[in-house]
Amino acid sequence: MRSLYVPSAGAHVRWTDIPGEGAPHVYLHGLGSAGSADFPGIAAHPGLAGRPAILVDLLGHGYSDRPETFPGTLEAHAETVAAVLDHCAVRGAVLVGHSMGGAVAIVLAARRPELCSRVVVAEPNLLAGGGLYSSAIAAQPERDFVGHGFRALLAGLEPEYAARMRAADPAIVHRSAVGLVRGTTPGVAELFHGLPQPRVLIVGARSRPYPGEDGVRRAGIPVVEVPGADHHMVTDDVPGFVAALLRALPSDHPASPGL
Repeated sequence: MRSLYVPSAGAHVRWTDIPGEGAPHVYLHGLGSAGSADFPGIAAHPGLAGRPAILVDLLGHGYSDRPETFPGTLEAHAETVAAVLDHCAVRGAVLVGHSMGGAVAIVLAARRPELCSRVVVAEPNLLAGGGLYSSAIAAQPERDFVGHGFRALLAGLEPEYAARMRAADPAIVHRSAVGLVRGTTPGVAELFHGLPQPRVLIVGARSRPYPGEDGVRRAGIPVVEVPGADHHMVTDDVPGFVAALLRALPSDHPASPGL
């Protein structure tokens, strides 16, 4: 695991670096999770063998630091990831983001387009208002969520997600949820529709109707389905997610069947 001190955040962000050849895949996780927990099995899958990968633990999550003043906005998370890619001298990466990580990937691609050559997002928060977990978290005052709401949330989660969430900082989870509910200006969907890079949306069949999917299709962006999967596809259906990701990759990838 590698580490970088980010002065703007006053904290260290950490990531797992998997060597290989070609444009690296940069994996960004969802709210309360961690790249070090969600993506090792995906990055090491035989279908993706030989590709370099960067598995980021966003600040306040996983092995990264928990800075007390970190705002947790989508822009702040994107700035942290950009610092990692600058430090690693990465350009033209394939951004792969799930849920909140998908929204972070979109913001990053819009703000720093030279860093990425393709954006693949799995059920990102395209619309302001938040998702199932983020909206419920953001509805509570931060002090209340940190004091008792976080424990109540953990008690109601499935064990695998609870294990990931337990390693996250409650205050930054709350601020990140608030950031998802507020969205960005322009909105995340508008940013996604207007990105210059090739883009693909991955959706679990059991998540449909997925908010914002119709707009994505109207923008001419391909949509790939993971049959039988829901929002937790990156942990619950690794083979299905990898198959969808391979379809979303450039045609020059040796294992990509293309769209």
